[in-house]
Amino acid sequence: MEKNTKEDFTRYEIARILGARALQIAMDAPMLLKISKEELEEIKYDALKIAEQEFEKGVLPISVRRPFPVKKEDKLKIIKEEKIEDHKIIAKEKEIEEEISEKAQEMGFAEEDEGGELRESTEEEREI
Repeated sequence: MEKNTKEDFTRYEIARILGARALQIAMDAPMLLKISKEELEEIKYDALKIAEQEFEKGVLPISVRRPFPVKKEDKLKIIKEEKIEDHKIIAKEKEIEEEISEKAQEMGFAEEDEGGELRESTEEEREI
């Protein structure tokens, strides 16, 4: 079994591991290293220093999970296949505009002026 070393983790992961282990030690969890009474007094029973020693010796049973990003290739292929040409889009937009103008004329909200352009009719014109 491979031991984890300092180079295997980012500094943020190391900080998280040490913090979690120091909290465990502070809550009276058993130490994973045999440390003499003199050494403990030298480091003043500091839970973080004990966690650092355990980490450096590679005895911590803590692992880090790094999720991999999800590949999006399938969705991109589908979108590329569904691409519609510009002239088809323009034709569809013209159809929709014509339908809207016909409905507006039927409902009396728009009328054609001398140039053939649609303009919004006023309330007086609608009453007539």
